[in-house]
Amino acid sequence: MTTVAIVQARLGSLRFPDKVMRLICGKPMIALLLARLSKARKVDKIIVAIPKNKRDDPLAALVENLGFTLYRGNEEDVLDRYYQAAKQASATTVVRITGDCPLIDFNLVDQIIEHFHQCGVDYAANTIPPTYPDGLDTEVFTFKALETAWKNAKEPAQREHVTPYIKNNSQFTRLNYANDIDCSNERWTVDEAEDFALINHIFECFYPNLEFGWDTILKLRDTHPNWFNLNKHLIRDEGASLGKGQKLWRRAKKIIPGGNMLLSKRAEMFLPEKWPAYFSRAKGCRVWDLDDNEYIDMSIMGIGTNVLGYGHPEVDAAVREVVNLGNMSTFNCPEEVYLAERLIKLHPWSSMVRLARTGGEANAIAIRIARCASRRDKVAICGYHGWHDWYLAANLGDEENLNTHLLPGLEPNGVPKNLSGSVLPFQYNDYVALERLIKQHDVGVIKMEVSRNSEPKDDFLQKIRKLATEKDIILIFDECTSGFRQTFGGLHKHYGVNPDMAIFSKTLGNGYAISAVIGRKDIMEAAQNTFISSTFWTERIGPSAALKTLEVMERERSWEKITNTGQTIGQGWLKLANKYGLPLEISGLAAMIGFQIPVANKLKYKTLITQEMMKKGILATNSVYVCIDHAPSIVEQYFAELEPIFSLIKACETGDLLIDNLLEGPVCHEGFKRLN
Repeated sequence: MTTVAIVQARLGSLRFPDKVMRLICGKPMIALLLARLSKARKVDKIIVAIPKNKRDDPLAALVENLGFTLYRGNEEDVLDRYYQAAKQASATTVVRITGDCPLIDFNLVDQIIEHFHQCGVDYAANTIPPTYPDGLDTEVFTFKALETAWKNAKEPAQREHVTPYIKNNSQFTRLNYANDIDCSNERWTVDEAEDFALINHIFECFYPNLEFGWDTILKLRDTHPNWFNLNKHLIRDEGASLGKGQKLWRRAKKIIPGGNMLLSKRAEMFLPEKWPAYFSRAKGCRVWDLDDNEYIDMSIMGIGTNVLGYGHPEVDAAVREVVNLGNMSTFNCPEEVYLAERLIKLHPWSSMVRLARTGGEANAIAIRIARCASRRDKVAICGYHGWHDWYLAANLGDEENLNTHLLPGLEPNGVPKNLSGSVLPFQYNDYVALERLIKQHDVGVIKMEVSRNSEPKDDFLQKIRKLATEKDIILIFDECTSGFRQTFGGLHKHYGVNPDMAIFSKTLGNGYAISAVIGRKDIMEAAQNTFISSTFWTERIGPSAALKTLEVMERERSWEKITNTGQTIGQGWLKLANKYGLPLEISGLAAMIGFQIPVANKLKYKTLITQEMMKKGILATNSVYVCIDHAPSIVEQYFAELEPIFSLIKACETGDLLIDNLLEGPVCHEGFKRLN
C-alpha cells in the first residue's frame, strides 16, 4: 500500500496572489509547508500538484529544486489534477493538503492516516465538522474513492474542491477525527494578507525549528493575543462559498480606492458580499461572470452604454478593423472628421464639434469653452454632470446642494475652496428659482439635463431657452445619459428646444469610449482661446465605433424599440404593484426606466429583488436600461421571476414576514456616505 500526500498549490490565487511563494524567514511559504509535511512518518511520497500554465513556472522550478515530485495539470479541474497525480504515483491512499496551510502538523497528519486505516473507511478528515484550527485541515481517502469521484463528479464546485462528491455521497464510508476541545475558531491558514502576517509572526518565533506542534502554537496565542487577532474577522472556509468575482472584489478593495473606477459599478451598490462584480464576457443582453455563470442583464446595461446590446457584431467588427489597421499614429484619424460631420447633420443648429472619450471630460470641456465664450465664471446647473472640480464646487457652500442631483451625501473634499459660489444649482421644473439665481448672480452659463426623472412642465425648457437668449447666457444641454434613447440624437429634438451646446457620451459608441461636445460656431471657436487637449482623444477606436453605432441605430430605429420596451416594463411594474397593493413610483425616460417602493424599507426591498433575481439568473435592481436585445420573451421571463418577490414584499409590509429574515447579507448602499 502506498500513501501519497498531494499538495495543491498555485500562484494565481484571486484573494492573495503568489501567496505560496511569499517569503517567511527567508524561505518561500510552500517550502516551509513541505519541510513540515516531510516529517510525517506514514506518508510514503509527497507530490505537489500545480496548474500547467506559464504563470506557475516559478513554482514548478522551486518544487523541483526542493527535490519533491511535481505534477502539472488542469488549473480549474483540481479533482482531475489529484486523480492524475495519484494514478501516476500508484497511490492506494491519498492525503489531501492545500498549499495555503504552512502550519500543517505532521503528527496530526500521521494520526489521521492511522485512524483511517484502523477503521477501514473510504474517507477520513478532521473537518466534518472542524474542531482543529483552520490551517490544519487534512483529508485522507482511498484511491478508489478518488477515482469514483473523478468519473462521476459533474458540478464545477465538485471538480474545483476535489472532495465534495466523496463527502456528500452516501456510497462512501466516512469518519471525522475530532479534537477533545473545539479550536475551530482559530485561523492559521493563508487566504488574506492578515493571515500571512500572523503566520509570519509564528514562524519567526520558532525558526529555525520547524518541528513545533500545533499545541505549542496555542500556547503562543496566550502570550501574543494581538498576533492572533489580526485575522479574527475572517470566516473559516469562506473561500468555498465565494465566487471568483467576489474574491477578486475583496482583493481590489485593498489596492484600489473604493475597489473600482466607477461608483455605480461597486458591488455594494447592488448586493454587498454576494455580487459577482466582474464579467468574463458579454453578448446581447447577457453577461457571464468569472465562474461562467450566465445572467440576463435587466439592470443598468453597462451604465447605459449599450443600446445595441453587448458585443454588437457590426460595431465590434468596425473596431477590429481599426485594431488591424492601427489605432494611433503621428497623424490624426480621419474618422474624427466623419463623426463631427455626422453629429452636425443630426443637429443642424450646431456647426462645430470637439471629441473626447468620457462624459466627465466632455462636461469639463463644454464648461471651459462656455466660460471662455461668455467671459463669465458662474454656472447655473440642474442635474448630474460628472466628477470634476467645476461641478463639485456646487457643494462647497452647502454639502446638500447636490443631494437632488444624484449625489446625496457628497463631501467636496479636494475641491479648491475659492471655487465656492461659482456653481449654482436649481431644481428641475422650478423656473422661478432659476430666474432668481440669474437676478442675484452674474451667470454666464446654464447647464442642465434635458430630462432625467421627470417630464418638463409648464414650458420649462422653452422658458429657459428664452431666458438664456435674453440674458446672453450660453445654454448647454447635457445629453450624456439621455442622448439617442428617445430620439435619433439629443432628447432636446423631442421637445423642440435647441441649446447653444450639447454633450453626448454613453450610447454614442455602444460600449466603446467616445464623447462629443457640439455647439454653435461662435461659441465653439472659443476653444482656440484656451487650452483643451489630450493625447488619447485622438485614438481611432472611439470615433470608428461611434460611426458604426449611429449607422446601426438609424437602420434599426433603436430609439423607438427601446422606448417601447421601457414603456412595457413600466406598465408591468405598475401592474404588479396594483396586484399586491404596494405603492410604486416610476421615474426616468422609458428607455432607462426605474421605480421605487416609497416605504421605510425601500433599500432592503431593492436588495431583496437583486438577491432573489440573481438566483434565477437575472441581474435586476429597481431600474432597467433597455437595449434592443431585450426581446418580449426576455421581458416576460423577467416579470415571471419578479412577481413572487413582490409577493414577499407585500408580506413584509403586512407584517406576515420580516424583511431582515429574508436578506442573506448586508443591505445595498445608496449615495456616498456609506462607501468609506
